[in-house]
Amino acid sequence: MRRRTGVERIVLCFLVYLFVISADGADIKNLNIWPMPKSVSYGRGTLYLSNDFELNTKGSKFVDASGILKDAFLRSIDLLRATHVIEANTSKIDASLVLKGIHVVVFSPSDELQHGIDESYKLHIPAQGNPLYAHLEAQTVYGALHGLQTFSQVCHFDITSRGIMVHQVPWTVIDQPRFSYRGLLIDTSRHYQPLPVIKKVIDSMTYAKLNVLHWHIVDSQSFPLEIPSYPKLWNGAYSMSERYTIADAVEIVSYAKKRGINVLAEIDVPGHAQSWGVGYPSLWPSADCKEPLDVSNEFTFKLIDGILSDFSKIFKYKFVHLGGDEVNTSCWQSTRRVRKWLRRHGMNGSEAYQYFVLRAQKIALSHGYEIINWEETFNNFGSKLSRKTVVHNWLGSGVAQRVVKAGLRCIVSNQDKWYLDHLDALWQDFYTNEPLTNITDPKQQALVLGGEVCAWGEHIDASDIEQTIWPRAAAAAERLWTTYEKLAKDPEQVRGRLSYFRCLLNQRGVAAAPLDGLGRAAPEVPGSCYVQ
Repeated sequence: MRRRTGVERIVLCFLVYLFVISADGADIKNLNIWPMPKSVSYGRGTLYLSNDFELNTKGSKFVDASGILKDAFLRSIDLLRATHVIEANTSKIDASLVLKGIHVVVFSPSDELQHGIDESYKLHIPAQGNPLYAHLEAQTVYGALHGLQTFSQVCHFDITSRGIMVHQVPWTVIDQPRFSYRGLLIDTSRHYQPLPVIKKVIDSMTYAKLNVLHWHIVDSQSFPLEIPSYPKLWNGAYSMSERYTIADAVEIVSYAKKRGINVLAEIDVPGHAQSWGVGYPSLWPSADCKEPLDVSNEFTFKLIDGILSDFSKIFKYKFVHLGGDEVNTSCWQSTRRVRKWLRRHGMNGSEAYQYFVLRAQKIALSHGYEIINWEETFNNFGSKLSRKTVVHNWLGSGVAQRVVKAGLRCIVSNQDKWYLDHLDALWQDFYTNEPLTNITDPKQQALVLGGEVCAWGEHIDASDIEQTIWPRAAAAAERLWTTYEKLAKDPEQVRGRLSYFRCLLNQRGVAAAPLDGLGRAAPEVPGSCYVQ
């Protein structure tokens, strides 16, 4: 990638100087909200945020018994107050210039979080009023959470007054997501991620309005999750301390739900499962050939049934991910016992692969789940898949187009654009990757649920997960949230706004990497956060 010249850096620093001055002044020329809302209008006024800024829910049908709304409000205020020590005393400021609180009205009494819920919101911050309150309306509490995130992005610490100010009032924001599935995959098999790290990732997802944490829990390398039905499975963990108890999993799901994020659990079968046999060796075709899981052994499917039964008590998202990718059936064909079973059932390796995937699907359906499978299942036997299958595209372009033409649903994660562990995939690639490429029929477009960026863990642990994810995941997040007409055709048009968001993440304690350079690269030279 071309390095900037000294002259270019001087010009950029000057532009950032103007940018930062405007960010602390009363007349901001830039709209620094990420992702871009569907509709925004704003003025030229300025208000102070009260030291006693309060939440008012009068008229809301949502009683907030579980504290979802109140906790989100307090988190938003804490984020604003954490960047600097607040010295301003708003009780001594003219009341007509002080925003006293936010009035939130949620129309649905339910706190159910599920795929396809209404995430829309309307936010209005007036320039005048007595008393002065911001107003937030949403159909569901989870739409309200998105509105609070947007509110937090229009408030800024003012270095002159030493308080928090809301510039550009009056604000009116009308917003809703373009896609209902906006995901991030983390991989806890290749490297164990401690519970606080996972929680911090969940928090950071809310800032960009992502709403699905795809938890790739287990793989060939390790099986870190407790499964009560089969307690020896987590013998496949790296160590005693690198494990997740059932209580840990419940906590992750609960923590995510309170932030409007569904948790998609994955077991990748029949391949990517060597670690399962550490506790139950009969799952291996042989001691010398340990994956895919033994298709000829009824215990294999009994165990999968037990896992999904335990999952159904923890993971309440309507989907479960069953993997199905990169299955090399040579192990079945080279193992005498399995080979005899194949002959007896009139199957070759490819047919046994299909048999395994379809049987695993039926087990998942029996536990009330709809299924997500990686695209190889569709590429090999798409017409045989359950109609409740969502095909997860990862290998390349054109797959989503074929999937929806076949009448199945699709999630896009093509590896050349949306794999975060591919450090040569730049933020511009993440921004311009369009899930609906060459899909023009509205009915087929509706079958594309959305997309997901993937942080595969071969080279990602707690030391580098945040800078691997951010800010590139944010570029994809805007693609998935913002209406198509408002997306920039040239990603360079959003560089300044994304840079601002990256610096906002840093201010909130998220180790987001610079925009320039490869993924998770360090800053090249000293300078402002806004030009890195």
